[in-house]
Formats: sequence, C-alpha cells, structure tokens
Amino acid sequence: MANDGLVVGLDIGTTSIRAVIGERTEKGTIEITGVGISPSSGLRKGVVVNIEATLQSVAAAIEAAEMMSGREVHACWTGIGGNHVDGVNSRGVVAVTGRSRDEKENREIGPEDIVRVLEVARAMVFPMDRQILEVIPQTYIVDKQPGIRNPLNMIARGLEAEVHIITCSANSAQNLIKCVNRAGFRVNDLILQTLAAGRAVLTEEEKELGVALVDLGGGTTDVMVCCQGAPYSTLSVPLGGAEITQDISIVKNISFENAERAKIDARCCIAELLENDDDIIIEGLGGRPPLPIPKSQIAVIVRPRLAEIFRMVKDKLDALPLSRPLGGGIVLTGGGAEFLGAVELAAQIFKMPVRIGNPLSMGGLQERYNSPLFATAIGLVLEGNIREDVKTPDRGPDTKVREKKGQVSFFGKIWEWLKKEFF
Repeated sequence: MANDGLVVGLDIGTTSIRAVIGERTEKGTIEITGVGISPSSGLRKGVVVNIEATLQSVAAAIEAAEMMSGREVHACWTGIGGNHVDGVNSRGVVAVTGRSRDEKENREIGPEDIVRVLEVARAMVFPMDRQILEVIPQTYIVDKQPGIRNPLNMIARGLEAEVHIITCSANSAQNLIKCVNRAGFRVNDLILQTLAAGRAVLTEEEKELGVALVDLGGGTTDVMVCCQGAPYSTLSVPLGGAEITQDISIVKNISFENAERAKIDARCCIAELLENDDDIIIEGLGGRPPLPIPKSQIAVIVRPRLAEIFRMVKDKLDALPLSRPLGGGIVLTGGGAEFLGAVELAAQIFKMPVRIGNPLSMGGLQERYNSPLFATAIGLVLEGNIREDVKTPDRGPDTKVREKKGQVSFFGKIWEWLKKEFF
C-alpha cells in the first residue's frame, strides 16, 4: 500500500533512530507533520548486530511520528552509512549514436547516450560482498571539451562521463532492509546518509566551491566531499559519540548510560565557553549518594576525543588529490555538531571556515527538527520526494542476488536523475 501524499525518512543510527513524516501540500512543497525518535541499541558502527532490537527501535520511532502526524506509514526512504560504505571515482567513454541525417556527421547527444555512458562508467568489478548504492554523475566531457554539466542535445562524436560510485556491504544493506520489513514497513530505497544530509544542509554555492560535510554520528563519523557541484569522495572514520561517552564513563567511573546523559546535559567541548558551570547530578549506585559533576569537567573529557576525530578526518581530506582547496569549508552535522565549541575546535584543526549544518526550513513542526540531529532524516524526505516519480522495486529478500551485482534500480535512478537535471 502506498503512502498517499506522504514522504517518510528513516535515519537508523548507532545511538538513536529518527523518523520524519513529510506531507505534500497543494503547492507541491513538503511540510513536516511528524517527528519520532527512539534509542537504538541494535547497531554497532552503523552495522546491524541485533535485528530484534533494531526492528523494535524502528517501530517505536515511526509510531511516535505517526502519533504526531495522525497518519499511517507503510513505506519509507531509509538511510545507510557507516564504515562499510566506500566511494570511488570512475570514467566512461562512448561514441554518440543519437539522431543525425548523415551517418558521417557528428550526432546529437540523446538521453540514451547519457544512460549508456553512465552504464559504462559504473562497469567496475567489485567483490561479491559489495553492492552499488549510488552512481552519481559529476561532469561530462564532449569531444575532449571538459566541464560540461548538461550534454543533452549537444552535437558531438564522443561522450565521456566522470561519476562517483558509492558501494556498501551487501549483507549490511540486506540486514537493514530486513529490520525495517520485519517492523512492518517497506523500504522504498536505501540512500546514503551523508548524501541525504547534504541535500538538507549544503548550499549550491558551497558544493560548487568545494565543501566537506562531516556527520558526527554515534558510531562513526561519515564524510562527503563535494567539488564543482557534485560528490567527489565518500569516507568514514571509525570513531563517534559512543567513544566520547565511553571516555566519560571511564574517567568519572560511572555507567555508560549515566555518562551519555552527562554528555548530553553538558553539551560542551570547550570549558571556557560555558556561561554557567552548573553541576550535573548523577544518580548513585547501590544506595550511594548522588554524584555532582561540573559541566566543565565533562567538557575537558570531551575535547581531546572530539579533536582526535577532527584530526582523523583532516588526515583523510589532506590525502585527497583535490585540484583546489575547499572554498566552502567544513559543515558539521549530526549529534556531535551540537557541542558548544565544536565549530571553534574544528576551525582550529581544519584551518578553514566551519559552520553548523541545520536542515532547511520546510514548514510544519520546525521547532522539532531544527537541529543538526535531524539533518539526515530531513534530507531523506527531500531526496525521497525527488525520487518519488520513479517507482523502485520493493526491497525484500528476493532482491538480494541482483543487489549484490548492483543491478537493482540503476536505470530507474538514471532516468530519475536525467529528468531532474535536464527536463
């Protein structure tokens, strides 16, 4: 059963799961009418390790969003990320076979030529345990002329395409789909989390100048680099908010749950920026009295680990063969972006402009989602709305073999992209 007028984004994270319900208005825009969040305990580093726990969290998040919106959800656009996601750039070359009155003349580039060159560009050999998640065109070269954004209807003999191919673990993707299916919902498609977050927080100018979106998640920190308006690199570091919480737990000798609450209550990584150094009261164990911990002490613990994450990201960015500096700087999103001082700390390490990536205002329950925590979920709604016109196959166990070969939905995605860009 279809979601009549609904576009639902499901962000399955390591520490929490967020569901956002968007409704299409008569003006053709999307209005957010439901937001749900649930603790997540079935994932580690973005990978499902407990299907039962994950499906219960998925159901709880979507049910909370349903209660708020008063609508029933049947399908959703689901985000995927983590250490198992990887990106590689590729190039394809074809001869133009479009319309021409004379076989000896140059020919007009048609949609079928663009589909062919993108198919050639994606024809790389990947291990059997990998599946292609996205094939994103970056730029075209028409008769050796680079930098062409829209080659449709141009006269040429040869067409080249540079693309960014994103792959993921086939088993991880199938386990994610299985969790959502068993929770009672259908997965319209899997969408890279940083790609969705970029849709919600990045400007076209930033993507053109070059920008790195840094999604500070609970299990991993995922990064997408955009240059000249398109994704250039997809990478990840295996550290996130969970390591920060673990540091607090060890240093203060408190439980992981209490450490997580202390981290959220303090929400700071530079103690000098705190206006009031209030105490956080931690419940005592075994009848012991409550333990007061100043917020400044939590900030002192948070800072070195967050700085380590930023340095790891910087090392990966420095290793990229970029043709020009990232003029758009760094955009922080995810839960870690909410730390007071995160922008200042990142600016010190990256030596470039840094800002917080809050999602675009889409009307409706703005106060509920105006936070970098919801950047991915809002982006999934935006990206899902764009893809709604192209019907993708139901994502279930029967698609596993085709997905491993990267065949599912490829042509649908290409036609969807062609229509969005050129028509």
